[in-house]
Amino acid sequence: MPKRTIMAALTTATALAAGGLAGLPSAQAAPTPAVIAHSKPSWVGHAPHLGAPNSRSAVHARVYLAPRGGFAALRDAALAASTPGSASYHHFLSTAQYNARFAPSSSAVHSVESWLRSAGLKVAGVAPHNRYLTIGGSVAQADKAFATSIQRYRHNGLDVQAPSSELKVPASLASSVLTVTGLSTTPHRVVPKATAAIPAPGGFRNARPCSTYFGQVTAKFQADFRTPLPKFQGATLPYAPCGYTGPQYRAAYEGATALSGAGQTVAITDAYASPTIASDANTYAVRHGDGSYAPGQLTQVHPSSFNRKKACGPTGWFGEETLDVEAVHAMAPAANIRYYASASCFDNDFLDTLARVVDDNQAQLVSNSWSDIEAVETPDVVAAYEMVFLQGAMQGISFMFSSGDNGDELARTAIKQVDYPASDPFATAVGGTSDAIGANGKFLFQTGWGTHKFALSADGQSWTPLGFLYGAGGGQSVLFDQPSYQRGVTPAGPRSVPDVGLDGDPNTGMLIGETQKFPEGTHYDEFRIGGTSLASPLFAGMTALSLQRAGGSGAGLLNPIIYGRASTRGAFTDVQGNPPVAGVVRADFANGLDPADGILYSVRTFNQDSSLHTNTGWDDVTGVGSPNHRWLSAIPAS
Repeated sequence: MPKRTIMAALTTATALAAGGLAGLPSAQAAPTPAVIAHSKPSWVGHAPHLGAPNSRSAVHARVYLAPRGGFAALRDAALAASTPGSASYHHFLSTAQYNARFAPSSSAVHSVESWLRSAGLKVAGVAPHNRYLTIGGSVAQADKAFATSIQRYRHNGLDVQAPSSELKVPASLASSVLTVTGLSTTPHRVVPKATAAIPAPGGFRNARPCSTYFGQVTAKFQADFRTPLPKFQGATLPYAPCGYTGPQYRAAYEGATALSGAGQTVAITDAYASPTIASDANTYAVRHGDGSYAPGQLTQVHPSSFNRKKACGPTGWFGEETLDVEAVHAMAPAANIRYYASASCFDNDFLDTLARVVDDNQAQLVSNSWSDIEAVETPDVVAAYEMVFLQGAMQGISFMFSSGDNGDELARTAIKQVDYPASDPFATAVGGTSDAIGANGKFLFQTGWGTHKFALSADGQSWTPLGFLYGAGGGQSVLFDQPSYQRGVTPAGPRSVPDVGLDGDPNTGMLIGETQKFPEGTHYDEFRIGGTSLASPLFAGMTALSLQRAGGSGAGLLNPIIYGRASTRGAFTDVQGNPPVAGVVRADFANGLDPADGILYSVRTFNQDSSLHTNTGWDDVTGVGSPNHRWLSAIPAS
């Protein structure tokens, strides 16, 4: 079956899994088992087959239970609660009310548990609110329970196990079992979407010259102010900003407003937890005019323990957390920030972290600066994520995800594709812009984030092209059809990404402060950073002001409001695709720390994002555009 046909049916497949696929049993035959649609990994058909595993090999999995009343009913209710004009708009539920209406029943748990035990599988535990059952056993027992044959394959360079056919459940349980994760053992990790200037072991610093505001310092000379730099395409470019700060972002995006985000809570999810975040964030805020944190304004929620897998790069996530926290506070200085730390960078731990966010129900907004490409997603994991997003929407919680930092992903993966969970119809995908903020705090211009790099030639007389470097993620999903709120705005057919765009270009990015290891010791320092990891928390912080003005009870899925306000009330600036400046010149320490090994000069261009383009109206780099001060009054009052 063509990929488009398989994947486009995904959302429907989860609903069918919840609603049951089996026909009525006849009097003469046993009931036909119900198929969990698309539960056989799509890669099984073309992966090298390595034979059967030992039948006693261990299996660990999760059996996710369907919401009471069915997946389709929950999906429709969540969309209605988030859509202005709907009879149930803004009729949000508490966690207790949600669980009473939608959480799987105890009888469903008992029935599924009895069936699993009858196949010899061990039920190790039941997740809070009956979300899933954790099971263990052998390959033989899993084969028996799910009427499949688990086989060994070579996939993504690893020897893994996976079911060779669609999973089946008894017809009587078809409406109770949503999906099963873990029978395919291909590890799947998500990655942060922060893009630093140059990664350096043991710390990083920006070189000089750089500009306090856009265009302050022109790149006529190198750092010695004697050696000329060549023009680029006949023009003298400015040096990159040193990194924008909170007052600059607030002035440019929010204008003159007394709103501060007071009474609102923004949740942030990342992996692991920086041990210095409280000190770093407060030091940065005081230094740069964002105001110190009030007692209890910034809190961290930790799992019982961390799984410090080397593949996750645990300490590398500290910079992501730092950026996210400081960006939210920059846009909403009075909002509470509740940081939720995932135990690792793998799906199961992030799913548990997101579930805790909605179960706690303390935040109105959730910023998530991580994702992975759609090609590695499987229907079982997508269904598990979407259940969390739907619960959040029913409780008035809005989810934002970074759209990605690799443009159309072609150069990295050989396939044009978008990132997930950003592409989920029940999440808001935040793309990237390149922002030129002038001396008065106003935008000189905004354009799409997409960068080609040119290095200074050996003789210092010209710029040598090195090709596409990075840019905002976007395009069209192969997992989801076009949601109703995008009709008439985005190209017909699939879900289009992103929905909105804010500053993501590392060359016009944010100055952040973080404790790092340097040769002289471990201490606080500051550097510029970007990526759609910056864009997402900027939008979350700005939206906290809008919720404050609207009454503070949350908005659920933001997308119906975003697309409804895109053209009618001017809440979004249509980002221009023809910037008046081609790019900036970057000065970087060759060793990332100091001038001892020299300074490298490069040109970083604007609005050259792989095959993606910034156009009039919605586009696949900045979505409907960049939010302006009118976004602060765009969410209807509660």
